[in-house]
Amino acid sequence: MNQSRTLEQERAKHAWQAVQKAKQDNVGKEFGRVARSLPADIQANGLGQTLAFLRAKGHNHVFDAVSDWAKQRLNHGSDNLLEWITQQATSEDYRRATAEVIAYAIWLKRFAEAELKED
Repeated sequence: MNQSRTLEQERAKHAWQAVQKAKQDNVGKEFGRVARSLPADIQANGLGQTLAFLRAKGHNHVFDAVSDWAKQRLNHGSDNLLEWITQQATSEDYRRATAEVIAYAIWLKRFAEAELKED
């Protein structure tokens, strides 16, 4: 991570790129709908349950964005955040991952609201 950037700037940059990729891949409307509720979904249902839901419903762009950010930030070594938290993470890892993903999801939500207008 670039030392001259704050963690919030890094989260924002990654989230912005994820939203732009969703627009480019023509999945913006779905991505936006899912991203708008993501922080609340994680708080209400837990990180593992929310990730499982994203996977089950085929919300791969959101799932991949969250997994990629968590891999960069938490250095857990797995490409799949759900796999890591269910098979390798300690309870402390899980708490850290939840807090980090919620902070990241807030940026996704903000940018989705700004960039992915609902028709």
